Amino acid sequence: MNQQAPRMPTFREALRYWLKLGFISFGGPAGQIAIMHKELVDRRRWISDGHFMHALNFCMLLPGPEAQQLATYLGWRLHGAKGGLAAGALFVLPSVFILYGLSWLYMAGGHLPWLAAVFHGLLGAVIAVVAEAVLRIGKKALKSPALWALAAVSFTAIFVFHVSFVIIVLAAALLGYTGNQVLPKQFPAGKGHGVAKDHAATVELPLVPQPTWARTFGITVLCLGLWWLPVFAIAAWLGWSSTQAQQGLFFSKAALVTFGGAYAVLPYVAQQAVENHGWLSHPQMMSGLALAETTPGPLIMVLQFVGFVGGWQHPGPLSPLAGATLGAAITTWTTFLPCFLFIFLGAPHLEKLGEQPRLSAALTAITAAVVGVILNLGVNFATNALWPAGSSFDAFVAIVAVLAFIAMQHFKTGLMTVIGSCAVAGLARQLIIG
Repeated sequence: MNQQAPRMPTFREALRYWLKLGFISFGGPAGQIAIMHKELVDRRRWISDGHFMHALNFCMLLPGPEAQQLATYLGWRLHGAKGGLAAGALFVLPSVFILYGLSWLYMAGGHLPWLAAVFHGLLGAVIAVVAEAVLRIGKKALKSPALWALAAVSFTAIFVFHVSFVIIVLAAALLGYTGNQVLPKQFPAGKGHGVAKDHAATVELPLVPQPTWARTFGITVLCLGLWWLPVFAIAAWLGWSSTQAQQGLFFSKAALVTFGGAYAVLPYVAQQAVENHGWLSHPQMMSGLALAETTPGPLIMVLQFVGFVGGWQHPGPLSPLAGATLGAAITTWTTFLPCFLFIFLGAPHLEKLGEQPRLSAALTAITAAVVGVILNLGVNFATNALWPAGSSFDAFVAIVAVLAFIAMQHFKTGLMTVIGSCAVAGLARQLIIG
């Protein structure tokens, strides 16, 4: 046990770590949170275990990617606003450029038989990944009969009656918030993500700034201005009916309601971007999810792929590449900039907000509803992959999906290995059948 507190890291030292994290943050939210905990709590001791867990539970109450928001908060706690900006931005920037290149390859090289074969194999991987997500999240979230019923009602509402994801989330939050007071056993508050195990001296952090009205007003005006200025600029240039302006509006709205992680936002995006706006198809959406799974950074980066493909296929007066680049840029901007607003506004209140049982119960209810919504996503993805438009049942995709699911569930095979194996299987099939 080390009782000597380490020295406060310099901003440059922290900057190097946040940049490194942006390149190694594979494994989805769970893996990314584990990486930060091992490095910042166990090894460097910049943050105490209790503080880390408290911050994580706070970030889970916010819409958006919790791992990126956690990094933003920890950077802010160490070095103020510049630390939060550096940590949050560097968490996503590497994946922004990597996914941009992969998106271009997907659209520009779509006519290449070998590339089409690779993505054909990835369809099975995506079906398996979504099925595994339903089971994994369901085991954690459905802890009472009421939550099971909520998941079932959520699935029925969106699958049969096509109820908006936004309405489902808001209704679930209200039900959980009020249900915790009336039936606390049926709508329990979450127990957080771990037990604090403070066992070693950590860095002495600077004092938390007071949450004054002036500070709140200044941050709100600045962030809202930065958030909406590009959207209005695109609308003034290309018109509100342009794909890129519509993407700015749509993903701004999505940033406010996407509680429950990346798999919660995917059904909403699939419902709106695919079925309502027609920016891309279900197979393209599945390909984007596979690409996002193979890159570092938050899984919600799949939204950048949606913006890219939508801009490429509906460029308006721009070239396909220019339209795609603008679509990807505005999508990424409106997805992640609100995270900084939420963190910078809420961080000084963390000690009070992080322990609110009724807010936690609302989050638990949302997560239960999301299980049903993700199941709807899986059914839609599987239907479109196994029975593609104008074609008969695709037995190859079905076999790949079953084998990939067994590999992850029974043999605990890593996600990257599964995705790589499915891509190789698609390529091998192309070489065999010609």
